[in-house]
Amino acid sequence: MAFELTWHGHASFGMDIAGIRVLLDPFLSGSPTAMVQADEVAADYIIVSHGHGDHIGDTVAIAKRTGAMVISNHEIVGWLGSQGVTNTHPQHIGGGFAYPFGYLKLTIAVHGSALPDGSDGGNPAGVLITTQNHKVYFACDTGLFYSMKLYGDEGLDLAILPIGDNFTMGPDDALRAVKLLRPRVVIPVHFGTWELIAQDPYAWAERVKAETDAQPVVLAPGGTYTL
Repeated sequence: MAFELTWHGHASFGMDIAGIRVLLDPFLSGSPTAMVQADEVAADYIIVSHGHGDHIGDTVAIAKRTGAMVISNHEIVGWLGSQGVTNTHPQHIGGGFAYPFGYLKLTIAVHGSALPDGSDGGNPAGVLITTQNHKVYFACDTGLFYSMKLYGDEGLDLAILPIGDNFTMGPDDALRAVKLLRPRVVIPVHFGTWELIAQDPYAWAERVKAETDAQPVVLAPGGTYTL
């Protein structure tokens, strides 16, 4: 089962998992680094990790245009319903569900989740996707936490980690996260969108190569990686 990821900039990804199109945190319209527009991106499923505007982004517009099922926590799914999005599936941290593209489990994330209008966005989450051939972990917006080691114990093919600092882990803590997670491949995200989270991903990648067994892959916005 092929698993192809395209980084849309910031923390937004498009995935093609055996022909099923999945979006994660589609912040496109307001993103200075997005390489695709909200009115042209394709989706069968949309995953929303938490309620902040730079993650829920264009979810409502894309879901209404495409009919994609939106997967998120119960509070965000309820809010989306109030926005006219009806094709949804609620989950919560620690719970998983088998979708046609794979088994999706919401994991801990140490962050916030208020929605753009101030509504309660519930608990923020990371995302663990298990397919027939691959296990991929999106840490999403989070600080470092030791329970990452438990996700690593499952054997990760790929981990996607924020390195921007100020709002999430920075390079030092993200490197510690790699050591806990022990993925085969790691991709840095949530950096460079604005000056406040400017980082050098290539310098970080050199540290990953020097101190871990993981293969770092630095993508430019619009770049693609295939497992």
